[in-house]
This record gives sequence, structure tokens and C-alpha cells, in this order.
Amino acid sequence: MARPQRSEGTSRDEHVRVTSQRKPGFLDRLSETTGGMLVGFVAFLLSFYLLFTNEGRCVRTQKSLDEGLSLVVSLSDIYSPIPQNDGKLVHLSGPLMTMQPLYDPNYGISLHVVKLQRQVEMYQWVEFEDSREYEENGEKKTETRYSYNTEWRSEVVNSRNFDREIGHKNPSSMAVESFTVVAPSVDLGNFHLSKGLIEKIQTFRRIPLSKFGAPHADITVLDDYFYHSRNPKSPEVGDVRVSFHYAGLSGQWSFLGRPDVVTIVGRQETNMLGAYQTKAGNVLELLYEEQLSAMEVFEREHAANSALTWALRLAGWLLMFLGIKLMIRILHTLVDWVPILRDLVSLGLTVFALSVATSLTLLTVAVGWIFYRPVLALLLVLLAALPVLLAKIRDRPKML
Repeated sequence: MARPQRSEGTSRDEHVRVTSQRKPGFLDRLSETTGGMLVGFVAFLLSFYLLFTNEGRCVRTQKSLDEGLSLVVSLSDIYSPIPQNDGKLVHLSGPLMTMQPLYDPNYGISLHVVKLQRQVEMYQWVEFEDSREYEENGEKKTETRYSYNTEWRSEVVNSRNFDREIGHKNPSSMAVESFTVVAPSVDLGNFHLSKGLIEKIQTFRRIPLSKFGAPHADITVLDDYFYHSRNPKSPEVGDVRVSFHYAGLSGQWSFLGRPDVVTIVGRQETNMLGAYQTKAGNVLELLYEEQLSAMEVFEREHAANSALTWALRLAGWLLMFLGIKLMIRILHTLVDWVPILRDLVSLGLTVFALSVATSLTLLTVAVGWIFYRPVLALLLVLLAALPVLLAKIRDRPKML
């Protein structure tokens, strides 16, 4: 059972806690390893699912993008929808337009933008931990150093979870809440954007609040923040500051600049732009916050698909490696009382897990490609079998 011990801190905002517990015996370690084996087995199975489905998703996305590029119609006039294009995949670029400004009555912010975001931060105590483990008098001990500092945070930090709340208490809530409001209707020329396209407008920029001034006498404007504080340069715990950000500048030219230009690839239905269902199985509803040709849009989508595919392959391989490590860790536990043997076994098990995870990952990827690129799949199978072939060659008896 843990026996907490507290030593005096070196300062008012720092202290150290030392906990100790009986060093686990062989049966305790064996019991923990058995539980880890079950977790490892689940991770091992999950890695196959992740790797296999990822390859199918990659192929489906590639075929959908190739199909889209072969069918897309580029529109030169965004103000005169052509009925003949109804149901087709279209590509167009132009400035954003919203009919009404988004408004925050509490601070007097009013702008023609697609999204208006109020971000609220509160000055709070934050706890930091720095731990180290060591053995002493046959016990396993953990020394944790706790330190406290004040910072601006956008989320309420619950000081009840601090190791020492006295002198570091935070308010339980903020006086002002953060929010994001979205324009109900967004246009590109005479085309209306679907909700799915509007959601893709995510590049937020800071609003210079000096252009607006303080909305109330008890609010101070400093460095593009509205401060609810008696002294913004020397805040106290519980003080609040508010900043505003926007995405998708629209309407006419303003002090923020010209309206943002976007490029869209989607289905035209009368004067609506939305999702296009490909025969390959994917939905194309693409938006980039810059002016691009149709070819450039699909090139970027192919690059994003490739990056995601490799990221998920790496995640699947890592999940498989960890799963194998956990499943065979019991062998390490059986010999961990012999230091030299323990290190050798640990190294051997790691090499084994790396080899098996790499081979099985390549094999799973090959199975995913077998119906689409059989030659590539065969090469991956041969590469996956390479460690086994090398091992057999090394074990072959030498001829006299």
C-alpha cells in the first residue's frame, strides 16, 4: 500500500511529494503481464483491420478522384448558372458573399464573414508535475515535484484536482463564454454553398480590435484583446480577456481587406453547390481557400490521400508492433530476475516484434492491393517473406 510522505517545498509555489510501495513480486509481475497479453492481442487484431481497410479506402479515393477529374466542368461565369450543368461535377472560383453581417452585441463586433469566433481566456493557476522513480531500502519510490504558475487558459482549470489547492484556487466558471457563429447563407456569385462546403472554411484570422474600441467603461483594449481586468498589464486570477477571429471574409472591401476567394469542386443542382457521388464510391465536395485550377485541386487531393494512407500504414504497423510486444512480454517477465539474461531476452524480443510486425504489415497491405495491382501485391508478399527466406538460408547446412 502506498505511503505518502510530504517534504517542505523550496518556495511557496513548489513542493515535493514522495510515495513508496512494496516492490512487486514475481507473481504480481506475472499477473500484470497476463493482462497486458490480452490488451496486446486486441491491438494485434485491430492493426489488421486498420491496415486492410486503409488500403481499400486509398484505392477507392484514388479512383473517385480520377473519375472526378475526367468529368469535371470548369465554369467561367459564376453569376449565370447554366441548366445543362445540373447534376454535373463543376469547378469554379470566386469571392465569398454573405447577405447579412455576423454580430456580437456584447462587444459591438459586426462583420460580413462566414464565421465569427469569440475566444475567451481566463487568468488561472496551472499545476505542473515532474516525477522520477527510484528504489530505496527494497521499496519502489516515486518523487513528484509540483510547481504552480499563472497563465491565460481558454478552458477552466479545475484546481480541486491540484495536489495543493490552498493558495492556488481557480474560479469554477468563466464570466464570458466562447462561441462560434456561422452565416446561415453563403454565396459564390449566384451559387449557394451547401452546409458541407461552408464547414470547410476553417482558416481563422485575428480581428484587430483597435478598430472598434472598448464597448464598455469597465473593459480595456490592449494588444487586440478586450480585458475584463483592473490592470491588464498585471492581471489577477479570475481576470478575463476576449479576442475575436473570423473565417471567410465576404461582402464588399473592408478594413480587413478584399473578400476571400475560394475554389469549389462539387455538384451543381440549379443554383446550389453540394456533394457529388462518384461511381467509385466516394463523395466529392471540395473547397480550397484560394484560386486553383481543376487540375491543381485534384493534385492536392491525391497528395492528401497519399499522406493519409502512409500515416495510417505507420499507425497500423506501430499498433501491431506494440501488440506483439505485449503478447510476448511474458517471456521477459520469466527471466527478469537475471540482469544479463533479461537484457538479452529484451533485445531479442524487440527484434522479433519488429520483424514480425513489418512482415505482417507488408502482407496485409499486399492482400489489400491484390485485386487492384496484383504485380505490386506480389512484390510486397515477396518482401514480407524476405526475413523468413534469409533465416532459412543462414540455417542451411554447409556442403563439404
